[in-house]
Amino acid sequence: MPMARQAAARFVAGETQAQALQVVEQLNQRGILATLDHLGESTTRPGDAEQATAEILSLLDAIQSAGVQANVSIKLSQIGLVVDPALCEANLWKILTRARELGNFVRIDMEDSSLTQRTLDLYFKALTGGFAQHVGIVLQAYLYRTEADLTRVLTAGGRVRLCKGAYKEPPSRAFSRKSDVNLNFDQLALQMLRYTLRHGAPQVSSDGRTPPIPALATHDPQRIRFVRQAVEELYLSRRAVEFQMLYGIRRDLQESLTAEGFPVRVYVPYGTHWYPYFMRRLGERPANLWFFLKNFFQH
Repeated sequence: MPMARQAAARFVAGETQAQALQVVEQLNQRGILATLDHLGESTTRPGDAEQATAEILSLLDAIQSAGVQANVSIKLSQIGLVVDPALCEANLWKILTRARELGNFVRIDMEDSSLTQRTLDLYFKALTGGFAQHVGIVLQAYLYRTEADLTRVLTAGGRVRLCKGAYKEPPSRAFSRKSDVNLNFDQLALQMLRYTLRHGAPQVSSDGRTPPIPALATHDPQRIRFVRQAVEELYLSRRAVEFQMLYGIRRDLQESLTAEGFPVRVYVPYGTHWYPYFMRRLGERPANLWFFLKNFFQH
């Protein structure tokens, strides 16, 4: 486990808010925005959900105090979705209310498909409940249902981060071939960009916290190339789309896209529940596993 913890430091900013905020300050100095994630999901006790909520509220305050360009990502299972839906809703409302008071933004992460509909139901409730400017959702390109979900979210004026998806799903719910996931990602990204074109091309917010623009989360050079070409062909500003990447992965792409004038936001996780997150990162990309093994055998 000590070696795993050492290798995980590449992907996790630390165990405390202070360590995470220091990482964000360094990113900001390089012209890169951030979204902070306090690690932990699938709480099984109401007290744990309340504690996680308190940490997220504290994190929003800490971002404000530090003056950094960052918003927050959360998982609904962390604040009680699988324990008590009513508790989860109450906790979510506390978080969104604080974000609205501070002029910040909360992105609701998508989890495995067993929680997709419940997550979307709460998101739409928040969207129409006075939090539209301060809440966004993540949709996963590997799920068959995402095309319909994306249309519904865009029509409602929602703010989307599109990713490929990192959870293991059955073939009845998700594309199993990587090529199919990639194709769907491209098609959904194009749908988002075309929607932006039809409804005007908003600019990224000056404080870097409340992005009204499509967010495309990928480290795949081919997906990035597709999006860049689509932006040019649609005559969109480079400021009309935000690329999002994970802390510790493809810093070269982060910096090159920033230099080209694209907004780039890095997902910065922190906290003591780093192991499940670390294992998902290893499973997503062979290069991440090789990085871990190389460091393991060097010690």
